[in-house]
Amino acid sequence: MSLYVTALYRYPIKSAGATALVEVDVMPRGFEHDRRWMIVDAGGQFITQRSHPRLAMVSVDVLSSGLQLGIEGEKPCRVEQPEADSRRRVTVWRDAVEAVDAGEAPAGWLSRILEIPCRLVFMPESALRPVDPVYGAPQDVVSFADAYPVLLTTEASLRDLNGRLEQPVSMARFRPNIVLNGEVPFEEDTWRVVRIGEVSFRLVKPCARCVIITLDPDAGVFQKEPLRTLATYRLRDGKVRFGQNGIPDTLGRVRIGDPVQVLG
Repeated sequence: MSLYVTALYRYPIKSAGATALVEVDVMPRGFEHDRRWMIVDAGGQFITQRSHPRLAMVSVDVLSSGLQLGIEGEKPCRVEQPEADSRRRVTVWRDAVEAVDAGEAPAGWLSRILEIPCRLVFMPESALRPVDPVYGAPQDVVSFADAYPVLLTTEASLRDLNGRLEQPVSMARFRPNIVLNGEVPFEEDTWRVVRIGEVSFRLVKPCARCVIITLDPDAGVFQKEPLRTLATYRLRDGKVRFGQNGIPDTLGRVRIGDPVQVLG
């Protein structure tokens, strides 16, 4: 079976809703507009679905001059691209990163939705957050994503998992950027370099999964699965693995239907 792209997703705000794409430009930090925005608390610490599952139900549309946020029962919120003079330091995991505050309107809207004081911030081009040097090269950078520019999964691996579950789950649980068809479950574990359309990616590390994959993104409710079942057969070095973290080696565009070559 030939490999090809079956789905593409980006997440403009870290931990908020996904946007399905037909094609997208790949930049050094990953997909264009992917996780360049993040929600932080009053101290500048990042906020995710782990503590605020309602974030999963916040839709995000990329506009020419910013974003539009939405959630059922609330008026949408228009977010303008912030001015560079409102810079501040924020924290995502162990990284302190320069960001630009998006202003009062999105802060008020999100604070009401999440029921805590919070702010929306944007990562400017000047903010260079390096990838973990154990797995990346000196020039590799990442957005507000957890650790790496791109996450790749395969439908074959999801089918294998769903065959072990009482209730199947969708790929949305795993928040990938690139989904491939695949024939052999978890064959992506053996890949090191792939070319997808115009872009080559290094697959540097299996993705360690956390409680977020137990969150039903449509209902905003945590469950026990699929983490419990994955842990019975995908535990590696004390962590449950699903999908591969990737770093682009070249820039270009990827599209649904693009052929995939495994180069190493």
